[in-house]
Amino acid sequence: MPAATDLNAVELSLFVSRLEAVCDEMGVVLRNAALSPNIRDRLDFSCAVFDADGALCAQAAHIPVHLGSMAHAMADLVARLDWAEGDMAIVNDPYLGGTHLPDVTLIAPVFADGERVAFVVNRAHHADIGAQSPGSMPISRTLDEEGVVIAPRHLLRRGALDEAALARITAATRNPRYARGDFLAQISANRAGVARVAGWLHRLGAEAFRAGLAALNDYGERLALSALAQIPDGRYAFTDLMDDDGQGNRDIAIQVALDVRGGRVDCDFSGTAPQVDGNINCPLAVAAAAVFYCFRCLMPAQTPACAGSLRPIRLYAPAGCLVNARRPAAVAAGNVETSTRIVDAVLGALAQTLPGRIPAASHGSMNNLAIGGQLDDGDGPAAWDYYETVGGGMGAGAEGGGLSGVQTHMTNTLNTPIEVIESRFPLRVLRYALRRGSGGAGRRPGGDGLVRELLCLAPAHATLIGERRRHAPWGLAGGAAGRPGGQWLDGRPLPGKVALDLAPGQRLTIKTPGGGGWGADGPDPNA
Repeated sequence: MPAATDLNAVELSLFVSRLEAVCDEMGVVLRNAALSPNIRDRLDFSCAVFDADGALCAQAAHIPVHLGSMAHAMADLVARLDWAEGDMAIVNDPYLGGTHLPDVTLIAPVFADGERVAFVVNRAHHADIGAQSPGSMPISRTLDEEGVVIAPRHLLRRGALDEAALARITAATRNPRYARGDFLAQISANRAGVARVAGWLHRLGAEAFRAGLAALNDYGERLALSALAQIPDGRYAFTDLMDDDGQGNRDIAIQVALDVRGGRVDCDFSGTAPQVDGNINCPLAVAAAAVFYCFRCLMPAQTPACAGSLRPIRLYAPAGCLVNARRPAAVAAGNVETSTRIVDAVLGALAQTLPGRIPAASHGSMNNLAIGGQLDDGDGPAAWDYYETVGGGMGAGAEGGGLSGVQTHMTNTLNTPIEVIESRFPLRVLRYALRRGSGGAGRRPGGDGLVRELLCLAPAHATLIGERRRHAPWGLAGGAAGRPGGQWLDGRPLPGKVALDLAPGQRLTIKTPGGGGWGADGPDPNA
């Protein structure tokens, strides 16, 4: 390959595509090898390639909150350990590069002629990571209540699996056999990525690979600067509110100010509420993922997902605030709920200066449901854990109405198929439908949320963590807000964040929020 300055557009495009193909192949391996429905069916995982120092090179189109947080934290993770061929490290500590404990990250170096050249990484959400409540998404007050905390450490050393370390992690889960299977699937995915990159390096050479990465990052930065330069210079502020933290604190502010100058953006979260007693706190890496996502959406589709495209964006959040929490604050819902509200705050600020390009607020919650218990599978009692995020309504924009019944913004998972739920768990799906009329009215209406109703067939414990139950998804340009969400047990309203025991025959119903509408009612001038 020519030097970085000599790469033409076709060569650079092929280079980017090959990197992305590695991430895609890793994802296929992980999905096919995993045992749990959360990874195999819902696709709650992400794969990426980083350079030798931990700078992002490429990622698959997986989960934005996984990928952005890895991009923010990987350099620090890489610097914490020494690396040799065949090594693989594991981490889930949110304060050392993770997001929340169910998201477990495996990191593997790639060497060429004895020199470290790159890393391949995957992050997967484990429905059980050792919390006391099934699904490992408890209504928690401290990090230790949320499961096993894994500081960065080697899981494989020169190709040899540390069986004792893996056994300690899986022994804390309700079903160690399934947990082990999912971890081995993650190891397999990284091995596939290492093999693919190493084979490419053998043909290409390390110098040409580094030259390609330099060209890739320079190209990404040029595209990012060009796109962000379309935002008029100025300072734009917005405040949005979290409903509550599940521990009695309500109306918790996320405040952002964007300072835009010549295509470079400083995002300042000063004024955001202090960290709270409940688990909606998030580490700075999660806040960074939400910010990166918002500005990535303003860039051209061909912008590579690399460190260069993130260079024009800087982030500041006071230590100890909701979006830059200090240990041992609980963070289980920060990754899923607060990250989504950060998106709403940043888009709300951008809407002040880009009114035709920014949509109204989407449903604004991952509508988390975790249920589990014990069953006798013929060989004695066996634990089961079911975790789901339920989609909702997308916010409308100037170009069209919002989609209905979809995941938005920081998550990109599928739903668990009804056939899988009913064949794997003692649950029956009584209803799964669009929540008609829940999208906000407007010239462009917001998308409708969903209704999911489950019948419990065995004793179980459930945790529900949702947002936008009190503060509705806002509309834009005169459009109406979407309808807030809610949940019920046998018709009795439940709080947005609640843990409860379920008896056989009880019905749990979740109605997710609709998206905000765009534009005042009236004839569409573009029709």
